[in-house]
Amino acid sequence: MFFSFLFNLGEHADKHIDYSFQMSESLSSRETSFLINEETMPAKRFNLFLRRRLMFQKNQQSKDSIFFRDGIRQIDFVLSYADDIKKDAELKAERRKEFEKNLRKTGLELEIEDKRDSEDGRTYFVKIHAPWEVLVTYAEVLGIKMPIKESDIPRPTHTPMSYVLGPVRLPTSVKYPHPEYFTAQFSRHRQELFLIEDQATFFPSSSRNRIVYYILSRCPFGIEDGKKRFGIERLLNSNTYSSAYPLHDGQYWKPSEPPNPTNERYILHQNWARFSYFYKEQPLDLIKNYYGEKIGIYFVFLGFYTEMLSFAAVVGLACFIYGLLSMEDNTSSTEICDPEIGGQMIMCPLCDQVCDYWRLNSTCLASKFSHLFDNESTVFFAIFMGIWVTLFLEFWKQRQARLEYEWDLVDFEEEQQQLQLRPEFEAMCKHRKLNPVTKEMEPYMPLYARIPWYFLSGATVTLWMSLVVTSMVAVIVYRLSVFATFASFMESDASLKQVKSFLTPQITTSLTGSCLNFIVILILNFFYEKISAWITKMEIPRTYQEYESSLTLKMFLFQFVNFYSSCFYVAFFKGKFVGYPGKYTYLFDEWRSEECDPGGCLIELTTQLTIIMTGKQIFGNIKEAIYPLALNWWRRRKARTNSEKLYSRWEQDHDLESFGPLGLFYEYLETVIQFGFVTLFVASFPLAPLLALINNIVEIRVDAWKLTTQYRRTVASKAHSIGVWQDILYGMAVLSVATNAFIVAFTSDIIPRLVYYYAYSTNATQPMTGYVNNSLSVFLIADFPNHTAPSEKRDFITCRYRDYRYPPDDENKYFHNMQFWHVLAAKMTFIIVMEHVVFLVKFLLAWMIPDVPKDVVERIKREKLMTIKILHDFELNKLKENLGINSNEFAKHVMIEENKAQLAKSTI
Repeated sequence: MFFSFLFNLGEHADKHIDYSFQMSESLSSRETSFLINEETMPAKRFNLFLRRRLMFQKNQQSKDSIFFRDGIRQIDFVLSYADDIKKDAELKAERRKEFEKNLRKTGLELEIEDKRDSEDGRTYFVKIHAPWEVLVTYAEVLGIKMPIKESDIPRPTHTPMSYVLGPVRLPTSVKYPHPEYFTAQFSRHRQELFLIEDQATFFPSSSRNRIVYYILSRCPFGIEDGKKRFGIERLLNSNTYSSAYPLHDGQYWKPSEPPNPTNERYILHQNWARFSYFYKEQPLDLIKNYYGEKIGIYFVFLGFYTEMLSFAAVVGLACFIYGLLSMEDNTSSTEICDPEIGGQMIMCPLCDQVCDYWRLNSTCLASKFSHLFDNESTVFFAIFMGIWVTLFLEFWKQRQARLEYEWDLVDFEEEQQQLQLRPEFEAMCKHRKLNPVTKEMEPYMPLYARIPWYFLSGATVTLWMSLVVTSMVAVIVYRLSVFATFASFMESDASLKQVKSFLTPQITTSLTGSCLNFIVILILNFFYEKISAWITKMEIPRTYQEYESSLTLKMFLFQFVNFYSSCFYVAFFKGKFVGYPGKYTYLFDEWRSEECDPGGCLIELTTQLTIIMTGKQIFGNIKEAIYPLALNWWRRRKARTNSEKLYSRWEQDHDLESFGPLGLFYEYLETVIQFGFVTLFVASFPLAPLLALINNIVEIRVDAWKLTTQYRRTVASKAHSIGVWQDILYGMAVLSVATNAFIVAFTSDIIPRLVYYYAYSTNATQPMTGYVNNSLSVFLIADFPNHTAPSEKRDFITCRYRDYRYPPDDENKYFHNMQFWHVLAAKMTFIIVMEHVVFLVKFLLAWMIPDVPKDVVERIKREKLMTIKILHDFELNKLKENLGINSNEFAKHVMIEENKAQLAKSTI
């Protein structure tokens, strides 16, 4: 086994490593031993602690040093732990001792900072350094690609349009911190092939901490209950160690001082994390070099999504401006506001008994606002967004392919850390099974042991989704019950006459209901996050990849229902099954179903969408900025007892918040939910892309700021795509075409107006004249049942309501008339035509736009060819040295190698 080889290799160097470790430990003890005395009183101990801290010699090192005490060996990782007085303290100490001994056997070098030298006086820090021999061994194991020759492929040249974008460009030294190279998987037996100028800087810090974490995650620490226990994650879960993290390069507000290497954290903060740089592009290569490809690709995706949103935002803003400019010329709102037309139309009461009759012109302002979002441009924008989302996903494929080439991820395979067995899985497994690939016995959990947890998980998710629906129904009941209160209150109070002109009972109820719904969403979301994480752990997923996939499914399903259910209700259910005066439908046989405004439900959908989307974005950004800042301030306030001059680099990072393994998961989830708001209901709110654009510009800088200033540095890990989120985006893109088609057809008032324009209008010069009167049916007040009629008698004989039904003097009174069926047929036809047109364009675009750009294909072929040639030349030179004077043998081998190279070239 590979680890056995390393352990045997480590035994030869063990004496030297242990000796150097003992020397470093004894040096620390010599520096502090003269301060130790037998005083036991608390006050004396505290004074002793302060004297010890002040007299401790650290003059040779800066407080930001990222090296061992010798100033030569770089700190690649830090473990911390505190004294534990619980009953399992001895067990934890034994685990740490065995774990650290095995780490030294793998070749890692350790240096321990005693608790007496820490700020709180109780925390030990174990500093870890990976020497050259360990780095080259594991670089080969992990298949890390390293440079073999500087690339002769020029970087993409800027187009003429690029000069217009000059102000958003970053300096070349920041955008491209390193030249491009041809690379090959590292091999310790071919070290001369690679461009190794300095062994200390050959492997970047992200690769170093990735290698060390790989060792930490597989290093054993003992045998318990007859099972071999290993991995830093299990030790962190059992609180044997309190934290494990790589170090930041230095302070984020100032560059590092020699002998420390270049402070990339400072460069990132200056060029990426400052809000004054909101208009600048991101230093993506620098992000990847510092945090790893997995975090890097998230910011590439967020930046690309934001760029694409700018086009949708411009078109959406243009549609909004069109609605604004055409508001006064809108025939429908003009007729509603006209005292001679809308002022003479008596509308039926909106609730039973308490509500009174009302005049149509009381909704004058609401009808004008409705036109802002419900006009001819609505259809155009819905079709445009269906095409936009296709272009976004297809161009993202290309961007992802280009990224794979630029970041050496073309031949990348799934990160092995994600496929590693979870410690919780091993702890719960009582069975073993032979792995057909490795031929080793591995922990195994039979299906019958998992089924109860799967049932519990499914039942929990179903229960919480039902709870969301229940809360939505409760908000509907709230709106139904308070509408009558608002109506009677605003009608009876003379002081509210002016307010009533723009704040009608319908708008008031809608606003308060949307705000209440948003608060309920946040509360449910907070509790479900905790419960879903617990349920996923109870399922005992085998690997980290299975754990993340299971949690993704639960969280996305819940948040989809939680955030979108109220919008789906307003768009597709509210006002659709109301009935008519005298025969209304009732919720729970008590509350009359909600009706839409005479102008339609689109304005209420817009209100609902605006409040939930804007509220979520503002709340999310405040939470992301304030939460880690407050926690870090409190932690520092509790820990700091002395001068900052003694506040070491590892202690500063220890006091920062941990980003956690699921930190990126929640960032993706937030972005995907916003993508749903932008695509699923965008026909009702053309300004949604603009709001999302503004939010994302802020979001990028907030995320950058918190990563560089408020969180510990994350362990670098690889990823060549955004993973399962891409499939979710494709699903939402397809669904968005259907939802927007239904919104235009059934929620908007566009189709009824078009039917009237082409089939029922009698005015050739102004075809839309009379539409309002045509869209309102007549009801005979005498036909009201006693329990629904207003308590006060009026002189009106009839009232109007929104529907297409026969009048009371017809033999088919109150049945749907022919216009209703014409409108319904037109709506269904529009849905079918729009979906087919958009899907046809989507498929054509997907077929026309290649997944991998042509220039990237050529670059990949060129790099493969050059890599093979370089390897071929290297092997020939090596072979020549080995063969010596045997020229005939050498010529034979040369011919064989050249044939191999020619064959490889022809296949490429």
